[in-house]
Amino acid sequence: MEDTDKKDHGEYNGVIKGGLRPSMKLVVMGIVNNKPKSMEVVVSSFPQQEEPEGDVGLQLKVNFPDKVVQRNARLAGKWGPSENTLSYFPFTAGESFKMEIVCEHQQFRILVDGQPQFSFTHRLMPLASLTALRVAGDLQLTKVA
Repeated sequence: MEDTDKKDHGEYNGVIKGGLRPSMKLVVMGIVNNKPKSMEVVVSSFPQQEEPEGDVGLQLKVNFPDKVVQRNARLAGKWGPSENTLSYFPFTAGESFKMEIVCEHQQFRILVDGQPQFSFTHRLMPLASLTALRVAGDLQLTKVA
């Protein structure tokens, strides 16, 4: 991430310098609010505020009341089929967490607190076109790297 990245208590907008590539890891650490509703992590090819209809390589939408983590991607302005299979819901209100998004050649692998949660096959290529990371929601961010 670059020095120009902006981090608020519950929101982060940053640049992935040089774009995403296999073996790269994005880390989001924070504390879930006491009465959370949602959290969103977006890896995209644009800063969210500049082009809201651009390509999204990975969108993670966490719905706390329903205990769902939805994954999706948007290509040429169109969302694909969402995925939401989970073995268990890894987030707890009022608790800290560490989410790792590991970029592999064929997929993203997502771990929470060191435990593998799910993978998401790349739908958008080239990976280097993914240059922005946004985190927002009912949480207090402690680190984004």
